[in-house]
Amino acid sequence: MSYIKNRETLLSHGDTALRQAALDILDAGIRRADPYLAAKDMIRLDGDLLTVGSDVFDLRERGRIFVLGAGKATYPIARALEEILGERIDAGVVICKYGQTGELRHCRLHFANHPIPDENGYEAAKEIMELARSTREGDIVLACITGGSTSLMPYPPEGVTIEEKQQVYKALLRSGANVVEMNWVRKHLTRSKGGWLAKTIHPQATLINLTVSDVIGDPLDCITCPTVPDSSTFDDARGVLDKYGLWDKLPESVTTYLRTGGPENETPKDLSDHHIISHIIVPGDAACLGALEKAKELGFSSVILSTMLEGESREMAAAFVAIGKEILINGRPMKAPCAVIGGGEATMKIDIPEPGEGGPSQQFAAAAATWIGDLEGIVVAGIDTDGVDGASSMAGGMADASTARRAAEMGIDLFAHMAAFSDGAAMQALGDAIYTGATGTNVN
Repeated sequence: MSYIKNRETLLSHGDTALRQAALDILDAGIRRADPYLAAKDMIRLDGDLLTVGSDVFDLRERGRIFVLGAGKATYPIARALEEILGERIDAGVVICKYGQTGELRHCRLHFANHPIPDENGYEAAKEIMELARSTREGDIVLACITGGSTSLMPYPPEGVTIEEKQQVYKALLRSGANVVEMNWVRKHLTRSKGGWLAKTIHPQATLINLTVSDVIGDPLDCITCPTVPDSSTFDDARGVLDKYGLWDKLPESVTTYLRTGGPENETPKDLSDHHIISHIIVPGDAACLGALEKAKELGFSSVILSTMLEGESREMAAAFVAIGKEILINGRPMKAPCAVIGGGEATMKIDIPEPGEGGPSQQFAAAAATWIGDLEGIVVAGIDTDGVDGASSMAGGMADASTARRAAEMGIDLFAHMAAFSDGAAMQALGDAIYTGATGTNVN
């Protein structure tokens, strides 16, 4: 099975052999990060004994079982839980992104928008919090909260509307802030995240987190922040707005709330009175590890450059192409044929009022094409593992020596498209956009 839907188009031009290898490597990376398989591997039910990792729960001595979840990699975990537990699930609420396919029998499945929150997500978030408030001593709460929950489960504080929260998200996404910095702000503009959901659950219930990491270093309070203590503060949130000059771009209700936020509405820092068990069932480097294994299988000398890359898409592209040139021309740090693999978070600082369609991975590919030029022997590809790069329908893009050449022949100015943040239009026109649809995972 291939996650990449438009292989035929991508292999209709350029260095077909290297492109085929690159697509196979990308496919293997996504497959390694499958949360459904990871959940089925970690969780089992033998009669009345539920095993989650190394923990065993005798369900005869327990209360009800609830499933709560929100995120881009949440549905496969919830599906695995339903297959394992079936009718033993008393109730559940799961929020997924529009476009997720499939259905659940024992949990209410809601759909909401990402990366900008909407009213559907707000209503579903209220339902999750209501279910959390209904928990009692002895209950088991299985929380499958993954990357994207910040947008899919919005719950603004009193005095802030969902429309005003949308303005905040748009400003943050255009600022160039990384995901941790954005989360510092977003966690302090919610009544569900930053540990508030965990605090709402009965302290004598057992909360079991089953999550997938999309953040460098796998910090729990970023990847499943509603259900663990928060390490960030209002001061951190204010610092982000200072750093990126965002105060004047946000609604007055938001700036007032953040300026005056103090101990009385600070996110929970200590949940030691609650029983919380956390499992990262798919770590942030899973896709890189799967890609590495496949690259070696294909006969390439292979290396993971880093799983902690951060920075502007165009700068990352320049660095990757420079490494490729060093390998081809000077034979260091390794000999061709080889594969250089990286993961992390590429960002774009959008400084125009009306950006075009695209995303960091598409811009990574477009920029790579300009650096590769007409040098044969290099293929660069970048994707978002969830299948949606930025605010587009594409997962990412790829480039080789044919890309810039074809762009010139077709009158496509790659530099102009990058400046307008319409990299997606360029990649589509060139047949170098990568489409996967929703993959069911979401790692670096």
